[in-house]
Amino acid sequence: MTDTRNDLSRLSINQETIKQWSLPELAEGCAKAGIGKVGLWRAPVQEYGVERTARLLADSGLSVTSLCRGGFLTATDPAERSRALDDNRAALDEAAGLSTDTLVLVSGGLPAGSKDLYGARERIADALGELAPYAAERGVRLAIEPLHPMFASDRCVVSTLSQALDIAERFPADRVGVVVDTYHLWWDDQAPDRIARAGAAGRIHSFQLADWITPLPAGVLVGRGQLGDGCVDFRAFRTAVEATGFDGPVEVEIFNEDLWARDGSEVLAEVAARYLEHAC
Repeated sequence: MTDTRNDLSRLSINQETIKQWSLPELAEGCAKAGIGKVGLWRAPVQEYGVERTARLLADSGLSVTSLCRGGFLTATDPAERSRALDDNRAALDEAAGLSTDTLVLVSGGLPAGSKDLYGARERIADALGELAPYAAERGVRLAIEPLHPMFASDRCVVSTLSQALDIAERFPADRVGVVVDTYHLWWDDQAPDRIARAGAAGRIHSFQLADWITPLPAGVLVGRGQLGDGCVDFRAFRTAVEATGFDGPVEVEIFNEDLWARDGSEVLAEVAARYLEHAC
C-alpha cells in the first residue's frame, strides 16, 4: 500500500479557503508549496478573465479540479428558469475554458412561498435534462452537491447523497454525478452506504473536506472549520470514498472568516499540515 502520510499530490486547495489571496497570489503560493491543484469560483475568475486565469494557472503548473458553482435550478417562474439555464450554460463554458471536467452544482432552495421539496427536486432533474447534453459537448461533468439540511430552504433542497443520486442516476454517469463533502454529510449514518452506491457507478465527481465546529458562527454559511478543529472523521470518509476506486483530487474547501483574516501563506501551510495529519 502506498504511504500517503507526506503526499500532497492529490491535495487541491479551493480558492475560498484562502479567499484573501488574489488569483496570482493563489497560483504563486500553491506552486511554491508544491501543491499542483486548485478549485476555483466563478466570480473571481470572471473578474480576472477566464482565458487569463487559464494561462496563469498553466504557466504555474496548476490544474483546476472543479469550478463552483452552477445550479439554482428550482425556479417556477419561466423567465427566472430561463435565466438560470443560461447562467449554467455560461458556467459550463467557463469550466471548459479552464480545462476542468467538473462543475459543482448548488441546486437551489425553495421558491418564495413554496413548501414543495419534491417538486423543487423534480425541477432540478428537468433542468439537468436540458443541461447534460450541453455539458457533454464541452467535456464537463455536472456534480450535484448535497448541502446540510439547514440550507434546504434557501440554498439547496438536495440534502443527502440519496437525494442527489436519485436525480443523478437518471443520466449517464459521465454526465451527472455527485459531490461528497464532509461538512455537509458527516452527520448522515447512511452516507457510507450511499458513497458505495455512488462510487460503484462512477458518480463521485468531487471529494471535498471541511470540518464541523460548534457552536456555529453567526451566519452559518461561513461556519466551516479547519481540518481537525471539529468532529468530522476524515479518515473514515476517505477510506469509504477510496474503497470505491476513487483516486481523484481531495479538495479542501473552507469558508471561515478567521482563516480569511490571517496571512495566506500561513493558512496554506496549516491546511497542508492538517490534511496530512487528519486525512491521510
